[in-house]
Amino acid sequence: MKNSALKGALGALAVVGVALIAKKAVQRKRFIKGIFDEYGIKEKSPFGLADKIREMNDEQYQELKGKFKKEFASKCCRKDHHCEA
Repeated sequence: MKNSALKGALGALAVVGVALIAKKAVQRKRFIKGIFDEYGIKEKSPFGLADKIREMNDEQYQELKGKFKKEFASKCCRKDHHCEA
């Protein structure tokens, strides 16, 4: 009986983990879709994004780069430390 309770608890924990990962994936997909819409990129692929980046001036590129850094920044570091990846 003890073993089945442990399996049930681990199964529930696995379901929660999968749900959190799926939620994060949906948020990131929504972010990328927003970038494509904001910059008017018709081809919804990495190649379409690369073509748009080639057309940008430095100021636009730095703005886009900042948005990506903010969205995909690692949350592993404490606020008083700066991580350089």
